[in-house]
Amino acid sequence: MAETESPPFQGVDGVLANWRQGDCFLGDEWFLYRINPSLPLTAAGEDAAGEGMDAAEESVAGWMVVSQTCDLVRNSSQRPFLQLSPLVAPDDPVRLQEIRRGRMPRYAFVPGLSEHGLVADLERVMTAEKSLLVGPQRIPGCGSDGERRRLALSLARTRVRFAFPDDFIGLVSPLQRRLTEKHGRQSPEGEALRELREIRVQAAPSWDDPEVEIFFWFVRQDDRDREARDWAAHLESWLGRLAPSGRFRSVAGAVLTLDDLTAREYIESDPLDLDHLSVG
Repeated sequence: MAETESPPFQGVDGVLANWRQGDCFLGDEWFLYRINPSLPLTAAGEDAAGEGMDAAEESVAGWMVVSQTCDLVRNSSQRPFLQLSPLVAPDDPVRLQEIRRGRMPRYAFVPGLSEHGLVADLERVMTAEKSLLVGPQRIPGCGSDGERRRLALSLARTRVRFAFPDDFIGLVSPLQRRLTEKHGRQSPEGEALRELREIRVQAAPSWDDPEVEIFFWFVRQDDRDREARDWAAHLESWLGRLAPSGRFRSVAGAVLTLDDLTAREYIESDPLDLDHLSVG
């Protein structure tokens, strides 16, 4: 009786059993994307358009698996595809720290790549067959449940971020500039900013009302240096850059930890992301 060859997906599934969302592989890779040759928006797009092409490619350092683990390990004969985001190196250490703290949701910090100084660019996603993961050396992206949760939150936020009203963006711009300017500085304010886990904003009664009260939650990492930081002075300085105007009747805020924030306050507020404050 002649032997029958095993379906190729059986070998692929055996390899994929060890892969997880957030895992990466490095190499001299290329990200391919379509362009409008008459209106190229990137340098690579301009080069491609000059050669009469409708697609461009850019060099990247590797890839991070975006697909959920449950989809990744499903039978490849039925689910043969996965999604990947390219790995890039931020252009300065301050930007890397902002990404690490989740303040630039276009990017995802990958703990397993911290020594390489690389992050995942979530704005760019490529679809590939799962067999692409057969061969490259797998670099685990996360080493604990906490790291996996934070990465999953980064992936979610890049798709479900709240779109703040344009008039609020005008109100908060002075604070945004201050935070960006001082975050990397070796100063009491810079150190305080680096200890913030996130900044959340709540509008009452709602963002759509003709008169709105704004409240900022400056959420600290934990109780470290609680007495050493003059949080009251920092809060006064930050809120002082937010002058009520138009339909925004008042602006207030508080510095606290997650333990101090109620579940209702958390779910009824929205994260303030540094790279998402742009007029639509």
